[in-house]
Amino acid sequence: MEPVRRIVGGRRADTVQRLLDAALEEIRAVEYGELSVRSVARRADVSPATAYTYFSSKDHLISSVVWRKIQETTSAFDDDTDLHQMVRRITNVFADEPELSRACTSALLGDDPEVKRLRDEIGTELARSLTRGLGSLPPTAVNSVTMALVGGLVLSGMGYIPFDDVADRLVDLVNQLQQASGRRGRKR
Repeated sequence: MEPVRRIVGGRRADTVQRLLDAALEEIRAVEYGELSVRSVARRADVSPATAYTYFSSKDHLISSVVWRKIQETTSAFDDDTDLHQMVRRITNVFADEPELSRACTSALLGDDPEVKRLRDEIGTELARSLTRGLGSLPPTAVNSVTMALVGGLVLSGMGYIPFDDVADRLVDLVNQLQQASGRRGRKR
């Protein structure tokens, strides 16, 4: 799934990648409120019109950076990657880029249709990855764990809990769900 409004290839794909790279650099350099598609375009050495061809808003641009980071991270998971490793790698995306964490907390809440599309893609990808790491838990438990992960990321992005704590807390939650699921299963 491409983060941009239309599928691109060749030189256009290079332009999109330059814009995404420039957006990450811009996030590191300025506060989110000061960031704009124009400032990112300037940093990427493309015209604002070109940037707006691919990204409808700064929220869309930042959401696209997050989507790419999530895709890169989850594509590295294999059958031997356990839940704790998965969550740790996902949280490291944001722990390693605190400016991105703060920016995406705002960007992903935007009402831009392109942001909504990416927000749905990110949620689906996180749920898919977690499902692999959770094994035999029922779908309702997987949904709860996904919600807990997203909530943990938001709380960490806001500075309430360290990113390093999210993986440990999520594994504790899964252990509790597995114990509860096992108890219910034995009672029936």
